[in-house]
Amino acid sequence: MTWTGGPWVVDTSAWARASEPAVAELWKEAARAGELIGCPIVTLELLYDARDRHEIEEVARALVAHPQAPITRTVTDTGIWAMRQLADQGPAGWHRVRLPDALIAAAASERGFGVCHLARNAVAVSRRLGGHGGRRARGRRALGGRWAR
Repeated sequence: MTWTGGPWVVDTSAWARASEPAVAELWKEAARAGELIGCPIVTLELLYDARDRHEIEEVARALVAHPQAPITRTVTDTGIWAMRQLADQGPAGWHRVRLPDALIAAAASERGFGVCHLARNAVAVSRRLGGHGGRRARGRRALGGRWAR
């Protein structure tokens, strides 16, 4: 199992599984290589899921070490464009992706990065954004989900 073609903006679902045995070693290698990129939306989701102040501080310390894909006006415009494209080209309701997924995919697309995630909706948005989400990294099955680039 390998991950190639990063860097990867890492979605909340992937951060949550980073310590699983099937993923942990590859995760460490990718982190050492600087291939894992954070995003403020993901940080907010992880902080929301923290159970107490101790976990909030633990999450904040872990994420500050990673480069960030910021949310800019261009990113929000790209997310809006992608949702409109999904509505135009898919069946009714195809555009109804989680807003964080749309923003994370747009932030990755703006920089030419892939998205490391386990959410089907994020795949749809990533694919719509100029093809940046169309390829998948090998190794996604170990997590039981989807990894898109």
